[in-house]
Amino acid sequence: MSALLDSLAAGFEGDAARRAALDEALRDGLPGPRTERWKYTPLRALERRSFAAAEPASVDAGLLAAIPAPRMVFVNGRFDAALSDLSALPDSATLQTLPQALADPDPRAANFMQRRYGHADEVFARLNAALAGDGAVLRLAENARLAAPLHLVFVGAPAASDQAWHLRHFIELRRGAEATVVEHHLAAGEHAHLGNAIVHVHVAAGARLQHLRLQDESARATAFARTDAVLAREAVYQRIDLELGAGLSRHELNVRLEGERAMLQADGVLLAEGRRHVDTRLGIDHIARDSACALNWRGLAGQRGKAVFHGGILIRQGADGTAASLSNKNLLLSRDAEIDTQPVLEIHADEVQAAHGATVGQLDATALFYLRSRGLPEADARALLTGAFCREIVAGIDDDATRTLCDAALERALARLGA
Repeated sequence: MSALLDSLAAGFEGDAARRAALDEALRDGLPGPRTERWKYTPLRALERRSFAAAEPASVDAGLLAAIPAPRMVFVNGRFDAALSDLSALPDSATLQTLPQALADPDPRAANFMQRRYGHADEVFARLNAALAGDGAVLRLAENARLAAPLHLVFVGAPAASDQAWHLRHFIELRRGAEATVVEHHLAAGEHAHLGNAIVHVHVAAGARLQHLRLQDESARATAFARTDAVLAREAVYQRIDLELGAGLSRHELNVRLEGERAMLQADGVLLAEGRRHVDTRLGIDHIARDSACALNWRGLAGQRGKAVFHGGILIRQGADGTAASLSNKNLLLSRDAEIDTQPVLEIHADEVQAAHGATVGQLDATALFYLRSRGLPEADARALLTGAFCREIVAGIDDDATRTLCDAALERALARLGA
């Protein structure tokens, strides 16, 4: 067994079902380079590391000054009531921590925890099923509406040793509900912890969810995330992902469009600088007819950074009338950077509109020449073009305060990239 799995298993506390998930992870081990879904993201270095179970930590409240209420905060994988402010939540919204949901006498309160993962390469999902200790559980009643975005804040704080935590979240919007949820993944200082999170998203008929995720963790952190979303009839799910931090990060976004006329819009920015490795996998599954997805992703890699993108769209038999599009454009900003992109479109239905494309290139020489001919220094011209390349994604954020936060984080990340 690897040092990583040994150290994570040492903190196990749970029932027989959780033990079974852990045993499956230990039995199959970490995926190697011959595992298709992991071929561009080697885990050899991580496999040799050990992590202690996360312990309570405190951070300066000033770190969160720009994040408004309602706000739910977790520090090193544990809910922090003192930093949270949920007073603005309406009665139509129920928000619990994972321990509260597990203790709820209603068996439906935590039924999402019964999900099992049958593939050997889902090792981090299995570890999460076995070891998840905290998380956010949000339910919004029929036709309810959150007037302001709910901010879920996850802070990594320095500690005496490298720590690991596993978070499990659930977001459910019932029929006709509307909400915006913003995930902030931040660092309160340099650390090399490991975070492993799963988010379950259920959007019922006619409901609308805007889901934003800003990942700006410490440069030595390891961040694994998985989002599993299910959309019912005429549900709308809009999300924007900004992958700006962590030394090794991987996010799997899986969306099942199970209801007729369900709609998904998922856009994102992947930024890899220094020796960062960022990996994003999309698995979009069109099951019902007349559903639609529009996917627009931008990748930037500089210095010795590496960005990996897999955009998979499956249109099943019977999903007639589906409209699906994927665009993945990437910029290489140095000779030592690397970008691997895999657009995949699989169609088993008739009368569909589907298109996908991916490009990897450098800054346009003609545009650079034009800007320099107007008096801009080369560095400023490059920064202007690089910023414009990815800022169109952030421009799609409706809430002004959230867009300002994301703009500032993107500006800092581009500065690290030298753009």
